This record gives sequence, structure tokens and C-alpha cells, in this order.
Amino acid sequence: MAESLAHISQHGVFPPDHDSKEDRNSVSACPVPNDVIEKQKSKVQAWPGKKALEDKRLCILDGFLMYPESMSQIQPYLSLKLFVRTTHARCKQRREARDGYATVEGWWVDPPGYVDKIVWPNYVQDHGFMFEYGDVEGHYKREVLDKEGIETIQEEKEGDMVEMLKWVVDEVMAAVDKEAKERSA
Repeated sequence: MAESLAHISQHGVFPPDHDSKEDRNSVSACPVPNDVIEKQKSKVQAWPGKKALEDKRLCILDGFLMYPESMSQIQPYLSLKLFVRTTHARCKQRREARDGYATVEGWWVDPPGYVDKIVWPNYVQDHGFMFEYGDVEGHYKREVLDKEGIETIQEEKEGDMVEMLKWVVDEVMAAVDKEAKERSA
């Protein structure tokens, strides 16, 4: 996130002196190899559909809890809804690897047991509706995802950051192409 904000700042979206709380967070090594990232950048640069974005801004919202009922007021404004789930083990490993992170109130460090007592139960509560039997590590309820317009990567590719990056890039490009086609019709 901090790298993304620095990139945005360099390209004039934020003023050069913009100070984001996200810049204070430690960031672990990117699990996607640089050559894969460069291939995706080249793919976007060669993409004819990027012209549709010349007079628009693309806003990507990243959040742990974007699709539960409590967030229903913002959902109609989301042109593309992508869901990348996690497992309990992955959530716990990533969260516990942090040394803390910046919030609007200051620096937050998770207390012991925070993932098991707070984070994971909230994740299950707020995402269970998308899964058979409410099992967030089980199979999706495709009829719910279709009704809500939520796209997911193929279950067998979940957790593979290279595949997820490629999927997200393809989904965003396809959505922009579809919107441009609908506007011109």
C-alpha cells in the first residue's frame, strides 16, 4: 500500500508532500516476482482499453470487510466487486507477522489472541453468507455471489499471489472494456 501511495504521489494524484499514515506501516517482501509484475505492467501498457480511462480515475478499494450487509450502502457504487478470501491459517500468519500498523488514532499492535478472538470471528460472521453452510474455508454459494455481483478467482488458485495478480488485472481490464462498450452502444 505504501508503495502504491508513493507511486500515486509521484504521478500527481496526491501533492508531493502528501503524508499518509500507510507510509508508516512495515511492508514485507512482495511475494510476486518482479518479472511477473513487469509482464502485467506491459500488458496494461499495451491494452487498447486503457484509452477509456484517460478522462476517468480508477479507484481501487481494498478492505477486509467490503461485502457484508453492514456495508450495503457503498456496494451500489462499486463497478467491480472482487473477493479474495483467506484461510484462518494464512490470516493468522500474516496478521501475527506484523509489528503493528498506523491507524488514525496512532500505532496499533494486536494484543495476544486478537486474531482468534476478534479478527477471525468477524471475518466468519461477515462473509459466511457467501459460503455453503457459512464455512468460509469451504465452497462458495455461487447463487449468492451471482446475485451480489461478486467475482472470485478459481478456488484451486486461491492463495497463489501470482495467479491472483494476473486474475485481478484481467478482471479490471475486462470490466473497463465492458463499460466502454456499453457507453458506446
